[in-house]
Amino acid sequence: MLSIFTRRVIAYIADFFVVSAIMWIVSFICYYLFNPYNMFKIYSYFIYIVPILIMVYFVICEKYKGATVGDALLYLQIRQYNGDYITWKQAIVRNLTKIYWFPIIFDWAIGKIIKKDDRILNIITKTLVIDELQ
Repeated sequence: MLSIFTRRVIAYIADFFVVSAIMWIVSFICYYLFNPYNMFKIYSYFIYIVPILIMVYFVICEKYKGATVGDALLYLQIRQYNGDYITWKQAIVRNLTKIYWFPIIFDWAIGKIIKKDDRILNIITKTLVIDELQ
């Protein structure tokens, strides 16, 4: 059986592929709608579009379903300490470090440094990841 940390990492990688697929679809649509004559110009806007789509994906999935696609595949749920679904504010704050994929490493490292076994934004928002298999 995989540890919850390993499953969270695998879920995060799966979410990366889901967001990448969404980005491919968005870029295809934007290319044909806004800029069919200069196809590479659309990529200059991705630095603004990607963080928005990442936040929308994670926040909506975690707020309404309690899990992203990756989390659901690995039987993980995001909840408040009392077991309720998370609020909009909690969903937004806990996902701030996921905007460009790499700041989450610092989020996790700070949590380890202060001797907590979780990400610092999970501690701040009073949320936790629940293992549905237990």
